[in-house]
Amino acid sequence: MTLLAAGSVALAAVGDRLVAEPPAALHPVAWLGRALDPLDRPWRRPRLVGVATALLVPLAAAGVVAAAVALAGRVDPLAGAVVAGLACFVSTSRRMLLDEARAVVAASETDLPAARQRLRSLAGRDAADLTAGEVRSAAVESAAENLSDGLVAPLAGFALLAPVSLPAAASAAAWIKAVNTLDSIFGYRSVPMGWAPARLDDVVMCVPARVSALLLAVAAGRPDALRRAHPLARRPASPNAGWPMATIAVVLGVRLTKPGAYDLCEDRRSSDGRTGADALPTRTDAARGVAVVSRAGWLAVGLAVVGVAVAC
Repeated sequence: MTLLAAGSVALAAVGDRLVAEPPAALHPVAWLGRALDPLDRPWRRPRLVGVATALLVPLAAAGVVAAAVALAGRVDPLAGAVVAGLACFVSTSRRMLLDEARAVVAASETDLPAARQRLRSLAGRDAADLTAGEVRSAAVESAAENLSDGLVAPLAGFALLAPVSLPAAASAAAWIKAVNTLDSIFGYRSVPMGWAPARLDDVVMCVPARVSALLLAVAAGRPDALRRAHPLARRPASPNAGWPMATIAVVLGVRLTKPGAYDLCEDRRSSDGRTGADALPTRTDAARGVAVVSRAGWLAVGLAVVGVAVAC
């Protein structure tokens, strides 16, 4: 079990490195998104529908994955480990998000309209009037936040239940991915049924967001960054997203901002009254931020492999 479970995580990491993401036509998360489209409409009791959706959809996703891994494992334990690894692969996302962030950062200096357009794949905000610095800020923020949502949380679910069984581990990763997917589709104030999916995501992501902030601090060689990010992490409306975003802002020594919503910037005033970290990220700053997120992601994968191997 030890080698099989650790191998499943390693297979997911290799798949991410080589493939990044399956094509949309073959991606189970894309299938889930399309299956949920009919729910995005007015309901007489939207909160009740939201609660039912938040409870049943992740359970259904977890059940399907657990059954697939269990059936494959009955044929051959190695087959079960491969199916579990594939489930972990489609439940996590690292390379694609980082590649998009790098592309946005690069285009922000040479083709700002293209950078604004491409930013839509990363950040749910109106980019039409963003400056180049604000576009780079959004790219870095999204990379840091998605470290938590797209990688650390599902990996943690897999690692925590790997000692129980491979079907349980794979189903935990799928359950967390389904919770994140529901929040990304319905978790907006403008969607009445989105209250329950958003609250469930807040609960599920509480620990992974803070672990992600710690990983960013370690990956940057800045163990003090987490302490210094603490007061900034409360500024975004999300109780969790502020942690990795504030930490990367401290690590880079820049201001990260969503206009009209929050500013993540340390208040380090000099004797002449000027703030020491109030500049938006340059292209070099932003590229360094994405590199730190990449290292933190690999650190998360390594810890998951070791943790599974030791615990099983």
